Amino acid sequence: MTQPTQHDEGRIIIFDTTLRDGEQSPGVALNHTQKLEIAHQLARLGVDVIEAGFPIASPGDLEGVSRIAREVRGPIIAGLARAGRADIEAAARAVEHAGKPRIHTFIATSPIHMAKKLNLEPDAVVERAVQAVTLARSFVDDVEFSAEDATRSDWDFLVRIFQAAVEAGATTINVPDTVGYTTPDEMRRLFAHLKAQLPAHVILSSHCHDDLGMAVANSIAAAEGGARQIECTVNGIGERAGNASLEEIVMAFHTRRDAYPFATGIRTRELYRSSRMVSRLSGMPVQPNKAIIGDNAFAHESGIHQDGVIKARETYEIMNAELVGREAAVLVMGKHSGRAAFRKALTDLGYADLPDDKVQYLFSRFKDLADRKGQIYADDLRALVEARTDVPQTFALEGFQITSGMNMTPVAFVRLHTPNGPVDATAHGDGPVEAAIQAINRITGITPSLESYRIQAVTKGGDALGEVSIGARYGETSLHGSGVATDIVEASARAWVRIHNMVVAGMGAERRQGEFAPGRL
Repeated sequence: MTQPTQHDEGRIIIFDTTLRDGEQSPGVALNHTQKLEIAHQLARLGVDVIEAGFPIASPGDLEGVSRIAREVRGPIIAGLARAGRADIEAAARAVEHAGKPRIHTFIATSPIHMAKKLNLEPDAVVERAVQAVTLARSFVDDVEFSAEDATRSDWDFLVRIFQAAVEAGATTINVPDTVGYTTPDEMRRLFAHLKAQLPAHVILSSHCHDDLGMAVANSIAAAEGGARQIECTVNGIGERAGNASLEEIVMAFHTRRDAYPFATGIRTRELYRSSRMVSRLSGMPVQPNKAIIGDNAFAHESGIHQDGVIKARETYEIMNAELVGREAAVLVMGKHSGRAAFRKALTDLGYADLPDDKVQYLFSRFKDLADRKGQIYADDLRALVEARTDVPQTFALEGFQITSGMNMTPVAFVRLHTPNGPVDATAHGDGPVEAAIQAINRITGITPSLESYRIQAVTKGGDALGEVSIGARYGETSLHGSGVATDIVEASARAWVRIHNMVVAGMGAERRQGEFAPGRL
């Protein structure tokens, strides 16, 4: 991998600091093995630079950076160091076995940092910077210098210290928005100013934090102003509100080439895999609505949107999910979904040949389920389809209400649709399910004996669909009924009603003689 120069006008170097700044996220502590796994994935992803850690921080961090330097090939491997001898020597030891080593040294330059944190005058800060870069160059040819809190620093002072750092041997100059304070317009103008003042061979770099939610926008503005390296992290993890998100920057350049004439060396199909790995190993979940890699990023629930995507994906998608390593866009089935999306979902699941009347019945069940459950998964749809409906519907469950609790006898109120219209009944039982069964028996006048009862979850989540399977006997005939619902009593009632419909239909037994007489007690 050849490092671009400032003359490669459209090429942006992707400097990944997931293992350094990203690991500084509260609650994140990666071990050596995890860091190495992520580093290898970053190499597959195609990042230009991996900032592997802060070697002086601890012996463990130094060893972690050293392992990455020894074992990961392709990207430049960088170690961070403050502008002090001990830091720089530790960084040098950590990256010495890298194929392409870099030392990244920094010192604060804003008035508040120089006065309150460093307790140094500006001249002393410049002197420290020069000493640090000079020492770093004695170990490696590739030295990056950063002015911490640069966006709150005096621009003339930035030009002065950057020029001194370049003269001392710095090859990359980094401008961190350390506290996420700047705006895109300010960033663009700052980089244009620095580019005009510094030698053409120097790579200008941006490092943005997301405290005001503008890290990605500020990074892109920096590129417009002349930056040719962008420092970022997978999933945007990092201190406080995080860093600029690598995947968002890369895909912004890829998708809006008309607006941003920049390119990266990132293999975009590795983005999703990288995101999942970092999330899993860091313990930091990705928010569902996160751009590019969130669970909902390529999901459509609105019926209008679903209809458009079915007809032409580009109606509501500006990039393909496959381009970032994901499965094709998902039509999230919910209460806003329409018949077209429902039919498409059934077809995708292999149920393309269902007759229209069956689809209409299933769509009605689906809408009822969506109102109660919210998001409907593929397994939910399979359960709806595979819940057998081939028995003539003499009886249909219209509603029920259960009163149950500790130290009280459960009571069930059940309403069934019958050939004579809706019929209600109330009954007691040892539990809510038995009470519902007894109420159904009262309405139909049929009294099968319960032989087996089984419950299992058929979908995922706290609001999963449950399937109840009931074995019963009516006379000499064994019958089996199943029901599916988010409520176990409802699933039980549906299974029991199915058994009654089988009895009436004569499935496996003599057909009942005479007309249905409700309330036969």
